[in-house]
Amino acid sequence: MTTASEISPAARAPQTPASRWPVMLTTEGWPDYALIDSGHGRKLERYGPYRIVRPEAQALWTPRLSAEEWDRADAIFTGAKDEDSDGRWKYRKPLGETWPMAWPLPRAVGEGEVRFLGRFTAFRHVGFFPEQEMHWAWFGRKIRDAKYADPKRQPKVLNLFGYTGIASFVAAMAGAQVTHVDASKKAIGWARDNQTMSGIADLPVRWIVDDAMKFVQREVRRGSKYDGIILDPPKFGRGPNGEVWDIFERLPEMMALCRQLLADDALFLCLSAYSIRASFMAIHETSAEALSGLPGTLESGELLIREEGEGRTLSTSLFSRWSRDG
Repeated sequence: MTTASEISPAARAPQTPASRWPVMLTTEGWPDYALIDSGHGRKLERYGPYRIVRPEAQALWTPRLSAEEWDRADAIFTGAKDEDSDGRWKYRKPLGETWPMAWPLPRAVGEGEVRFLGRFTAFRHVGFFPEQEMHWAWFGRKIRDAKYADPKRQPKVLNLFGYTGIASFVAAMAGAQVTHVDASKKAIGWARDNQTMSGIADLPVRWIVDDAMKFVQREVRRGSKYDGIILDPPKFGRGPNGEVWDIFERLPEMMALCRQLLADDALFLCLSAYSIRASFMAIHETSAEALSGLPGTLESGELLIREEGEGRTLSTSLFSRWSRDG
């Protein structure tokens, strides 16, 4: 279903944790998702029953498919100059507001599937980022392995900027107790709908509508500890009371606080960053500074999606992730 490859791991001076970069993690798609084609600043994807066209500035090449194939898309997003701008969707025929989707859990993580709702939003997104499946499978396996090693252990996982909850559900289904934080009450409502849709309303997920930075600061003062932390921050955002998040200004502080929240025998920390003009080395070195002194391995690179049919690969976001067992 997915592949992960490491391209030319760089030799680094000895440090803790050990570093590996660049690491390229490639999503090949699954039954409910595929990157069909890309080029000329756009991408054509399949989300469940729908074919969707959205802007993609990095797709500099020429599309493989004909213009007629692209024109048959069910929905086309237009009118936005960048990721932070509102636009609008043009529909070939009337579509429902939401539609069901699913991601099958890898065997190493658990059984069944995570079910959730796709939805057309004004910011071109549809409720999840498919390349993140590489992280879902990774930290899901870390949690599952910890449970096998100690059946009485229930790892505590903090999901910051949690959005519509898929990462939280994977962690919970793997055996974790999850605290899900997002500044958007609407996103939390969407996530709770997804939880009900997945039939996992009884799993331990705590929902917090709050500014991520303020929540983490309070958790540090409380002396709280977590076995795993997931962060998928936007480039820019606002908290429920007007708090301002700018990834270039606030990420170092956020990472330092998250380091204080990691338990002595913590399992992992997973950071993603999208829609920013930066190298993955920027978040790698930020993470390395914050996590200095920890054992294990810090690997950084890019999340990629491959076009179906062994096509080209499209870079979608940067990441840096640490795990105790490498």
